[in-house]
Amino acid sequence: MLILASASPRRVELLKQVGLVPAEILPASIDETPHKNELPRDLALRLAAGKARAVASSRKGGYILAADTVVACGRRVLPKAETREEAVRCLERLSGRRHRVYGGICLMTPDGAERVRLCETAVSFKRLSDREITDYLHTGEWEGKAGGYAIQGRAAAFVKSVNGSYSNVVGLSLYDTMRMLEGAAFWTS
Repeated sequence: MLILASASPRRVELLKQVGLVPAEILPASIDETPHKNELPRDLALRLAAGKARAVASSRKGGYILAADTVVACGRRVLPKAETREEAVRCLERLSGRRHRVYGGICLMTPDGAERVRLCETAVSFKRLSDREITDYLHTGEWEGKAGGYAIQGRAAAFVKSVNGSYSNVVGLSLYDTMRMLEGAAFWTS
């Protein structure tokens, strides 16, 4: 039985794409504040593991899958944009630059073993005009998205290149997730 420790509809859709339908979806509420001097990759791994542990503390049995997506320009972590102002700041920072998307994945097995994996994807944006940013804000796609954009939506037109896992940028590296489930003997349980 697969339990998804996430409230992200994108992660549910990605899993369905490869034939996996979580038996339960139990979002985990944890403090996602980065620690002082914490590297973006370490933040993604810590948050994914924290979400899995939070769900595991109240739900025994099954395979618990948790993930977190962190967007960073250099060592600077961009927020999950909750306001228009945050989204503008994110998009202005990403404009004409290359950034990295770190996907932390944690799988907890029924016996309590914890497996973590990091997926790193480099994304290059074209230079964005003020008009493009304003038009994008009107879509609302940026709300709650790491880095203030959704690559699977209108922001796809901003992307010059993707080096690595596209599904990682959407919210969950399917390749890495499937390898983790295989390694944990998910299909033999």
